[in-house]
Amino acid sequence: MEFPQSAETTSQQREIDKPLCNCGVVGIFNNPRASVMTYYALHALQHRGQEAAGIVASRPSQSRPGKRTFTIHKDHGLVLDVFNEDILVKDLRGDCSIGHNRYSTTGNNIKRANVQPFFVNYHHGNLALAHNGNLTNTLTLRRNLSNDGVLFQTTTDSEIMLHLIARSREDSTVGRIRDALRQVRGAYSVTILTDDCLVAARDPHGFRPLCIGKLGDTYIVTSETCALDILSAEYVRDVRPNEIVVIDAETVRTGQIHSYQIDDVTPRPAHCIFEYIYFSRPDSHIFGHSVDKVRRKLGKRLAEESGMISDRPGGKVVVINVPDSSNTATLGFRQVNEELYDQDTRYEIGLIRNHYVGRTFIAPGQSNRELKVKMKFNVVRGVLEGQQVVVVDDSIVRGTTSKALVNLVKEAAPRSVHLRISSPPITHPCKYGMDFPSKEELIANNFNLNVSAIRDSLGVESLHYLSIEGLLDSVPHENGEGYCTACFTGNYPVEIDSEASKLALEEVG
Repeated sequence: MEFPQSAETTSQQREIDKPLCNCGVVGIFNNPRASVMTYYALHALQHRGQEAAGIVASRPSQSRPGKRTFTIHKDHGLVLDVFNEDILVKDLRGDCSIGHNRYSTTGNNIKRANVQPFFVNYHHGNLALAHNGNLTNTLTLRRNLSNDGVLFQTTTDSEIMLHLIARSREDSTVGRIRDALRQVRGAYSVTILTDDCLVAARDPHGFRPLCIGKLGDTYIVTSETCALDILSAEYVRDVRPNEIVVIDAETVRTGQIHSYQIDDVTPRPAHCIFEYIYFSRPDSHIFGHSVDKVRRKLGKRLAEESGMISDRPGGKVVVINVPDSSNTATLGFRQVNEELYDQDTRYEIGLIRNHYVGRTFIAPGQSNRELKVKMKFNVVRGVLEGQQVVVVDDSIVRGTTSKALVNLVKEAAPRSVHLRISSPPITHPCKYGMDFPSKEELIANNFNLNVSAIRDSLGVESLHYLSIEGLLDSVPHENGEGYCTACFTGNYPVEIDSEASKLALEEVG
């Protein structure tokens, strides 16, 4: 979480038309090329954050026997832009490291001091931390620490964790971390590097994913399993909700990962259901399950609920996806739509995505939003012309991009355009690590959940969202999983600081 900084930042946030995930985290223990491994893992997690990246590396000190030297490099930009071979091999030498990449907002408004990981040297030694998620009692903790004389260097909630660990009176590293985590509330998946161990922890509700992998004698902790794949590492298990895991020299010798509970009682999980809908890569396993399989189920259920395309009953239907997060949901939708309704349903690549999108400048006769969509997507006219076209997407936030995308598809002269969304209407902002516009800016609220009015606003012949019941029926439950659906229902599993936005503005002036 980062406190609001200016009116300019607020206006930039209004450009958001997809939910943004806060970040990805990585930890490597016991490898002479730890920072290089972290670099590649962060590259695999680039979809979780494109605004900034950083790595902290640790190595035995040459001048102080028995001690360790920590080095850090972080900056704005993509992982490929922030690091080069000299930085990784020379500056970030070491056998242990942690890394972080940060979500992107429109415009480069993050303060460099807020780029993670954070690193401090305190009376118990070196300590570095990378955090994915949002704390919900940030303002109370920050005020209490400030009253006790703590000087903050950043405007993020992650720094609070460092101060709480450093100020703890517990005797052991695990005790100090556990003491700190018992005081914070909300969502956190963290990697922490100390002088003698790599620590990973996940909040009691398990909002954000975090898993453990292994490559020989090297241990890896990361947000998603796709980062293990790029390193050719094997998946060991997830860090469980309400768990602290410690990986140290003994772990390397014995294969035993040390495990501790944060709170005495583990509540029912509240996994972020949007990780399955949009955030995570389809080739990842999160919360113990395949993202690809879940998204296919979402698409199948969407086809069951939405019914036959009525523009030309029994006629040919062309189904296209909005690259890339709706790809596999579209495959599931096409399969069931053809099976249930006996329609000639073809999956086609009707939108081509340009992955190298730069800054946009308003052109004569065009809105900035339309130009951004055209820079990001191009239509395959021969596939769409004269056809009943079904566009499958994962979500609609503000609706401005969806409307511009529909207009783009219509330039290919289809017979009709139908929109299918593999999630329910978004009605509330997330408080646990996604970046949404305000409640008032969400299109579902603007039209009071009137799907017909939203359809007319977007300019499509039909619109259907997946129901909340269909969503919950499509995600795994066999291991007792529970999910956070607050962005669809307004039911927040963890209490939020009252008057948070007002107090946050006061904090930063």
